[in-house]
Amino acid sequence: IMIRIPEVHAKIISVDYTAVQNNPIVKTVIDSSDIKGYKKIGIIRNDQPIFCDEKVVTAGDVIAMLVGDNEDELMKLRHQVKIKYERLPALTDPALALEEDAVLIHPELKSNLVNHHPLRKGNIEKGFAESDFIIEQSYTTQIIEHAYLETECVIAIPLEGNKGIKIIGSIQNPYTCRKVVASVLNYPLARVRIVQAELGGSFGGKDDTMNILSARAAVAALKTGRTVKIKYGREESILESYKRHPYIMRYKVGVKENGKIQAMKIDVIADGGAYSSMSPFVTWRTVVQATGPYEIENVWTDVRAVYTNNPYTGAMRGFGSPQPIFAQESLMDDLAIKLGITPEDIRKINGLKIGSITATGQKLENHDINLIKVLDTAIESTDFTKRWLENSFYNRSLRTEEKFQIVKDLNKCDILLKEKDFIEPEKLLRKGIGLSISYRGCSLGAEGIDAAAAYLNVQQDGSVYLLSGLAENGQGLRTTFSIIAAEVLGISVENIYYLELDTGVMADSGPTVASRSTLMGGGAVKNAAEEIKKRFEKLLIEKWNLKKETEFIFKNNDITVQNKPELKITFSELCRLANSTGVSMSVIGWYEGPKVDWDEETGQGAAYFTYVYGCQVAEVTVNVGTGEVYVDKITAVHDPGKVINLLGAQGQVFGGVTQGAGYGLWEEISCHNGFIRELNYDQFLIPTSKDIGDIKVIFVEDEDKFGAWGGKSLGEPTLELTAAAIANAIRNATGKRFFNLPINLEELLLQRKLYPEDLKRGST
Repeated sequence: IMIRIPEVHAKIISVDYTAVQNNPIVKTVIDSSDIKGYKKIGIIRNDQPIFCDEKVVTAGDVIAMLVGDNEDELMKLRHQVKIKYERLPALTDPALALEEDAVLIHPELKSNLVNHHPLRKGNIEKGFAESDFIIEQSYTTQIIEHAYLETECVIAIPLEGNKGIKIIGSIQNPYTCRKVVASVLNYPLARVRIVQAELGGSFGGKDDTMNILSARAAVAALKTGRTVKIKYGREESILESYKRHPYIMRYKVGVKENGKIQAMKIDVIADGGAYSSMSPFVTWRTVVQATGPYEIENVWTDVRAVYTNNPYTGAMRGFGSPQPIFAQESLMDDLAIKLGITPEDIRKINGLKIGSITATGQKLENHDINLIKVLDTAIESTDFTKRWLENSFYNRSLRTEEKFQIVKDLNKCDILLKEKDFIEPEKLLRKGIGLSISYRGCSLGAEGIDAAAAYLNVQQDGSVYLLSGLAENGQGLRTTFSIIAAEVLGISVENIYYLELDTGVMADSGPTVASRSTLMGGGAVKNAAEEIKKRFEKLLIEKWNLKKETEFIFKNNDITVQNKPELKITFSELCRLANSTGVSMSVIGWYEGPKVDWDEETGQGAAYFTYVYGCQVAEVTVNVGTGEVYVDKITAVHDPGKVINLLGAQGQVFGGVTQGAGYGLWEEISCHNGFIRELNYDQFLIPTSKDIGDIKVIFVEDEDKFGAWGGKSLGEPTLELTAAAIANAIRNATGKRFFNLPINLEELLLQRKLYPEDLKRGST
């Protein structure tokens, strides 16, 4: 049972455990004094304590832990721990975090700046001077919860003979967890073994929090000599776990009359909350994607993450891209309306093509640049432009029931769009259609070393053990990797037996993040299977006295020789032969991504070695009387490279779109002086299948040269587009632009944040 105080910022004066230490129900009390290694942990900066001993800086902070056999009785005793503390001023407005007189969350750092990522391309002042129009606008996004079904749970088992600790838990990144636990225990990595249990959802949310819980459980297990289990309820999970970053974004864009963007200046403040966590990496992706999938000659971007006393924020599906996509894609539609052209036109004028130079100075030429292809596919599938124009006119200007013909002169559209009167006031339901597009760098890119491992062990009966160093978090990794291995070896997927991830068995493959599983892990599986295949081919060449260049066909659980059908052996027979002749049938496959380069001072370089592209079209009905928004249909067109697991890929889109709609319309963690209001799902609203209409999935496939069988990424791109598409559809239906997420019914009906003067998030 965790011991906390009801403060977001307070100095701890003293802690008295006397009452609980003398109670037989309490086996022991664990606090920072029990830690022999690092007392603070972090991804880049060790700023987060396992147990707070000097002060607390956010509501979820833990001071101590009661350990015993009866959870209910321990819960009753937690208030008997006497804590004296001094309340400190709280900083809950990220916009004020960098002011000279701001409260310092971590005084030893002498600043509330977590990190700053600049990007400089071209001559920004020259670009604005050459522009015919300049638009400036601000946008904000909210804090949200990951909302995984299974809460955090971990079991720590002390190994006999002081051999170390074994931890089993719902852990997204076992190797990161191992490093944290080892550093806290002051153990070598080999004495810490992490076994990943089945995850009931994660979406990026079972990383930092699970590392800390694992460390607490490990300390308690070693102190008591007994197995220790920690399991959170929903409210405790939401209280302590990290969230998605809320952003304050200011855009200034200069554009020519022909629609070509000349300059874009962007300033972003990300609320990192009390700890740095993944903020430097999340905001790095933001600086890469902040301008959108557009070729702009002059760019000036500053992305900063700051400390506050709000809940800390970290990795979540989308990882720094849904926020700027909402802003930039809203802005692109408004630019089109300003110029009297369509959303399709503005995107085709500026969209990335083969040979384009990105905002980071990278020339796109080593992969298929499918941006315009996915855009065209989405527009043709939905008849987008015709319907967008019809809605624009109908919802704002048509005053009779006469048949309406689309005006060909789009400049006339600009005049009509400025009309604020609705056609018939008694008609409350308005139809709207909107789209958004994006490009996304695959895998870690310049964020870090990008490599993965896979283990393949073929048995003498033809069955195969497969294990990857990347974790199955519900994304279908096991199925996809099994398909890849089976395809190479020419056997049935049913012959593949996937093993649970265990750090004591498998090589560190980095974190399972950034939609890198198929690209990196799939590459490792393919390399491992191809090595086995080479060994088998060598064996058959010797057995049948064939030439070294002989081509073999591995298919349908048989191996045959090209143009010699009489030479045939089953896969299981070949495995028995290999086993009897001493051929090794175990191999570790390794795949390392191509090198990329990055200049941290200028934000220039090849950020990623390949990209995926996507376009989503949202169709909505808006009740202008109640503020309700009905999501009628989402058409999701994505370029994932080559689809390997079709059912799994479709599932990724269904899930991502649903999460994206929730982000756009309903989900919000609001804070009062740093305290979370929505501590359970009766208040934190997540969409169900009934809240989303039809989801149409279209894949624009081609084989990427870097991926196994041409596969790239899909998981995160499916989420990052939806909120922006819905926002543009609402604009199409109502004639009003909403600058803040979520666009809930209060915002839409009351327009309480329509033109934001107060950009604070996480404060009253």
